[in-house]
Amino acid sequence: MTPHRRRPAVRRAARLVPPVAAAALLLPLAACGDAGELRGAGATPTAVGPVRLWPDLPPVTAPPLDYGESDTRRVPGVRVPEGGVRDVDPVAVVRAELAADAEGQGGADGVDERTARAVRRCGTAPEACPVLRPYYRDLTGDGREELILAVRVADQQVAVRCYLAEGGGLTRVMSTVEQLVSVELAGRDLILRAVSAGIPGYEYRTAWSWDARQGTMLPARDEIVRVKPTPPPPAPLPPAGAPSADRTAADQPSADRPSVGDPPAREPGAEPEAAGTAPAPEREPEREPEARTAYGPAPQARTAARAVAAGPR
Repeated sequence: MTPHRRRPAVRRAARLVPPVAAAALLLPLAACGDAGELRGAGATPTAVGPVRLWPDLPPVTAPPLDYGESDTRRVPGVRVPEGGVRDVDPVAVVRAELAADAEGQGGADGVDERTARAVRRCGTAPEACPVLRPYYRDLTGDGREELILAVRVADQQVAVRCYLAEGGGLTRVMSTVEQLVSVELAGRDLILRAVSAGIPGYEYRTAWSWDARQGTMLPARDEIVRVKPTPPPPAPLPPAGAPSADRTAADQPSADRPSVGDPPAREPGAEPEAAGTAPAPEREPEREPEARTAYGPAPQARTAARAVAAGPR
């Protein structure tokens, strides 16, 4: 038996609408007939495909120069606990790599000797430790976090390294040294902004991304970006006790307001002052409170206060 299909309620309601009401509903729709039509956006430029230059170049047979962007290294002597990379001491990781690179085999991303000595003293001199705060992020997409480290090295450069936990240990999957402007995390990408030595007003921006085929992070996008000029710093505030520009202009003598040193004008018919009368002593100006910083009174404030207290010589 074929099941009976119920008609939509909309059709049943349509039959119940009177003809006059239906005509009233159709009038506004007829007035808006041009509302949804397509309109031309103008002429479209012709697409131009890429043109291959020097098509007769011979194929490459010798391997290119290896810059080491896909090198991976096992960190010796470091075990990853069950809690993951958050339970690993970042200073111990850098020390383990220094011990394994005692002969300077780290290449261009190696640590200079001065920085290496500072890393070894991180336990006794933590304020001078060059190992920065670690970060944790899933860079590979496997649901587990990776360790991201940074070490301040010579020439105002920063060594950035990423480590993958596998087999109960750590594998370094990314390493570079740059004069960094900033480091950002966008999704699973690590974006480094570095200064440009030869192009003023520009910076290098490199996005490091995980490559599952190589089992390492690669500089997937590298570009040179123009940056806005840095605005000049604001003018410093005047030191405490120094007269402002408005106050200096107000203290200038004029015809209506004589200077402090000028004798007061005598009224008509007043007797002249007797000779030898000593002028009234000037009041010593009050000293303004000293401005203080985290290291004591500000030097500029102390100098201005002494100048006001000394008075004219």
